[in-house]
Amino acid sequence: MTHSTPVRRRLAIAAFGMAIAVLSPLTAVADEDLIRVFMDHARILKLDRTVSKVIIGNAAVADVTVSDPRTIVLTGKSYGTTNLVILDQEGEAIVDERILVSVDEANTLRVFKQTARSVYSCSPSCEEHKPGAVSP
Repeated sequence: MTHSTPVRRRLAIAAFGMAIAVLSPLTAVADEDLIRVFMDHARILKLDRTVSKVIIGNAAVADVTVSDPRTIVLTGKSYGTTNLVILDQEGEAIVDERILVSVDEANTLRVFKQTARSVYSCSPSCEEHKPGAVSP
């Protein structure tokens, strides 16, 4: 029985390594179809076709405005993910992507108290932001 423990350990390590090898490419592919924007920042999307309809999955996470027929402005409102669908005149999808709204790490302060964590966005003054909360 003492010999089976090292064998089990080696099998467990091998299984873990195989799981990482399988999942790593999936994570890389998933990130390719992701539009990133910082909370309280805007991102301009230039399109190759005229926009007819814009659909945002969760307006509490991100907001979208049409600047002109081929330019969209995406604004991060709260931490989280949602999706964006933009249709052309024929109803075909120009964009069908996931949106990730994250914090601008350069302007944040994190406070840890035992197991609790608070994140403050500090530009220009520090304000606490809670996931899922709608920013003013």
